[in-house]
Amino acid sequence: MEYKICTRCIMDNSSDPLITFDEQGVCCHCKAYDNAIADLPKTAEEKKIQFDKLVNEMKNAGRGKEFDCVLGISGGVDSAYLAYVAHNAGLRILAVHVDAGWNTDIAVDNIKKMCSKLKIELHTIVVDWPTMKELQRAYMFSGLPNIDVPQDHAFLAATIAYARKYNIKYMLNGSNFATEGILPSNYGYSALDFRCIADVYKKCGRGKLSLRKYPKMNLFEYAMVYMAKTRRINLLNYVEYSKTKAIEVLHHEFDWNYYGGKHFESRFTKFFQSYYLPKKFGYDKKRAHISSLIVGGELTREQGLVDMQDYSEYNEVQMLEDRDYILKKLDISLEEWEYIMSTPNKTEDDYRNNKRLVKLLVLAKEALHR
Repeated sequence: MEYKICTRCIMDNSSDPLITFDEQGVCCHCKAYDNAIADLPKTAEEKKIQFDKLVNEMKNAGRGKEFDCVLGISGGVDSAYLAYVAHNAGLRILAVHVDAGWNTDIAVDNIKKMCSKLKIELHTIVVDWPTMKELQRAYMFSGLPNIDVPQDHAFLAATIAYARKYNIKYMLNGSNFATEGILPSNYGYSALDFRCIADVYKKCGRGKLSLRKYPKMNLFEYAMVYMAKTRRINLLNYVEYSKTKAIEVLHHEFDWNYYGGKHFESRFTKFFQSYYLPKKFGYDKKRAHISSLIVGGELTREQGLVDMQDYSEYNEVQMLEDRDYILKKLDISLEEWEYIMSTPNKTEDDYRNNKRLVKLLVLAKEALHR
């Protein structure tokens, strides 16, 4: 296959076999990005108008309640800066953090320092480790690209549960087009689908497992609570958001420390997206993350190509150290790891799923909250 790379970002057909290009060599992801941001405010003034409108809506909905909004906080740049922005706007925030057993000390320290200084109420949910371990272990043997699903599902389910508990209408989310504008869908299936999670465990887990202690939700709960009662707001889309400047602000204001790369606040996620995905599937999330910064105006394409070759954040030695740590924690031998990496790759279609319903719910939510 002839190697091709986008002339606008740095996505290529090596890390995304489904990518397409137009006559000018611009990839389908850049086109999708342009379509996605078409209805968003462009100028600083337009963003401020929409930002103030959303903040006022949240404050009005929060009258007579303890909180205006709930925020899932990981210790990473996006959610940390979102907490800072929302607090400065006068919003009363309930911060929810889910500890699924893979937190780095840096991430935990970042969360504590921020919430303490801003006087944000923080609730930390520690997922039962024996349960989390068995689910995570099953996903390691599943052959699926997105083996971070057990963490992601627990994060979302726990945050929604708190929104429901405190009758909070608005959920703040750190997702944004400035740093996450490009991410191929084939890199992993949605974490919403608990039917798929259950079937992965049934086929790849060991023994019976009670999920009583695992934060979970079914699609009916997602539809009724998340779509009808709780509105998700990607507030960072309505500010002048720069990852570099955000890190500078966070460090200055809170002595917040950067952990090295996008989603590196989780030791498992760091390894999964930097080692497992590229070596088993050829998917390189780093290329997608850098491409997002390019189309978002944070980086030039030339600088992005240079950054793509910089492995100082996470070298091979560190990857193997994390591999050994993760395998030991999940009770997986090196022989079993070799088996995991050599078996045929799979997709969600190899397991029972509600893919059509997930797609319909996502489209309906987007239309409802547009």
